[in-house]
Amino acid sequence: MTARLALFDCDGTLVDSQANICRSVETAFALHALAAPGRDAIRRIVGLSLVEAMETLLPGAEAEQHRALAADYKAAFQRMRASGAMDDEPLFEGMAEALDVLEADGWLFGVATGKSDRGLAHILAAHGLTHRFLTLQTADRHPSKPHPSMIEQAMADVGAVPETTVMIGDTSYDMLMARAAGTRALGVAWGYHPPAELHAAGAHAVADEVQAIAGLMEAR
Repeated sequence: MTARLALFDCDGTLVDSQANICRSVETAFALHALAAPGRDAIRRIVGLSLVEAMETLLPGAEAEQHRALAADYKAAFQRMRASGAMDDEPLFEGMAEALDVLEADGWLFGVATGKSDRGLAHILAAHGLTHRFLTLQTADRHPSKPHPSMIEQAMADVGAVPETTVMIGDTSYDMLMARAAGTRALGVAWGYHPPAELHAAGAHAVADEVQAIAGLMEAR
């Protein structure tokens, strides 16, 4: 029997991590004596891999500076974590219960995220979710979203196919990635891109609240 895979984005979909992301971007830009982008602009790059995120935030810079900003972002984030200065990164309300419903219906779980292996492992462990996700795809091993590589590997890991896979995410990058992989694209309205952008990027449906996810997994 072909597996059914519910593949979740992390930041903005499973957890609300925007505060720490914004602070780390602001620190990285300050180290380069650059004015930091506004937080609305920073939230829009959540989900991209770090270098691609910096290219989006500072499009006129050289590739070397984008790489340096990405490295400084990563270092700033790790310093906050090591010092205990991180803001809370809570699960969105109702998410644990939504996972229970999906699991009871036979769905397997995975994550496809622009975070690093280390960052994702920390989040899942903090919320007691590590054991629930069978395939973890991160920026450490894949091109940035919306390239379909993460979804393709996740499907291979659990024995799913595009017709039995749903990518669940809060950004246009997630929806474009799902479409590129030929899977169902399910947007969520509580993250960092508005529903209109999710629909424009190819979302088959957008969940207005966490409790609506289960009912939209297969509806066409």
